[in-house]
Amino acid sequence: MERILIVEDNKTLANLITKKLQASLKFEVDIAYKLSEAKLFLHKYDYFITLLDINLPDAPDGEIVDYVLSKGQHAIVLSANIDKEFRKKILKKNIIDYVNKGGVDDINYIIHTIDRLDKNRKHKVLVVDDSMVFRKQMNGFLKNLFYNVYTVAHGEEALGMLNTHPDISLVITDYNMPVMNGLDLVYEIRKQKSKNDLCIIAISGHQDEEINALFLKYGANDYIKKPFSKEEFSCRINNAIEALENIHIITNHANRDYLTGLYNRRYFYDSMQEYMESISQTGEQFAVAMVDIDDFKKINDKYGHDIGDKVIVHLAEVLSSATSYRDLVSRFGGEEFCIVLKNINRYSANDILERIRQEVASYTLNLENEKYIQFTISIGATLHTEDTLDETINLADMMLYNAKNNGKNQVVFR
Repeated sequence: MERILIVEDNKTLANLITKKLQASLKFEVDIAYKLSEAKLFLHKYDYFITLLDINLPDAPDGEIVDYVLSKGQHAIVLSANIDKEFRKKILKKNIIDYVNKGGVDDINYIIHTIDRLDKNRKHKVLVVDDSMVFRKQMNGFLKNLFYNVYTVAHGEEALGMLNTHPDISLVITDYNMPVMNGLDLVYEIRKQKSKNDLCIIAISGHQDEEINALFLKYGANDYIKKPFSKEEFSCRINNAIEALENIHIITNHANRDYLTGLYNRRYFYDSMQEYMESISQTGEQFAVAMVDIDDFKKINDKYGHDIGDKVIVHLAEVLSSATSYRDLVSRFGGEEFCIVLKNINRYSANDILERIRQEVASYTLNLENEKYIQFTISIGATLHTEDTLDETINLADMMLYNAKNNGKNQVVFR
């Protein structure tokens, strides 16, 4: 488990921060009350983050900050000193943040910041600017916030990088660049990716207010005017990423089944419409299968709905693990699921569905008090030909009906 080091001579405050950190985040926490103790910890461990009091008994003038930074550690400074000039002096160092020790709200802010930094490691950021100095500066700022950073010199390189790394979360672009300026880049990006998929922040020293407005009209999420402080930059970047994450959470809730995490019926039809349009010229084949748990009502009646839910969740896990990332698995409702196996022939599709049926039939769900339950599924499937999607699903449903009538626990493929 990763670790956090707190260097704070106020034992009550150090213990309070530790208690709140351990209750909120999954980190081991070490406490040092002076510089000499911190050196021992830093010799033994690498830390995800260090929280540093600026005035210690054996380091009253902030020596701890320079020492920790010299060891390549990330630092957040804690201080009761509210002098603006002192604050500016400390912020010029390569620290992440400067936090006043004012009370519980400040501790909550520290925890939120560490949580944000932890999440930032999942995100890729692309910096686009023709100035090597600026690219290096932004690269340093962003890496200190734990982002994965790519840098390029102009818009065309940026578009190529986005094609290579489609999971980039944020693009930071300058306005004046050769080959393709920032406005044109934003315009081109927004042809492919919406604000729900990717954040764009424009950065420029241009004095024309119309340029600022055009960036926003073309699809930028925010605009930062040069010169800017490190604090402003960090806050705007983190706020943009957090907003994107919130959009993804909301979208995920709208598209996913609450119990299994599989896609719901609405997403299924939206996704399939896009897929069928994309393969309309290629003639790619796909199979549709309807899956239903046999005698599910009896399971609920005998064991209760909580056990019934566990059966549904297990089946969802089997369906997800047995299919490709390109395939589509959806819970249509109750104990009924729909699978789309893409770019496949009849024989391969039948083999996959038969393996799914066998895996479910051989599984034993352990209950309390040494009780267990086994269950089976029936599957009806067909290849999509010239019919509409609804007609293909109806045919698969008819095959499922036949599987049920023929004794259940089988695959009927037409």
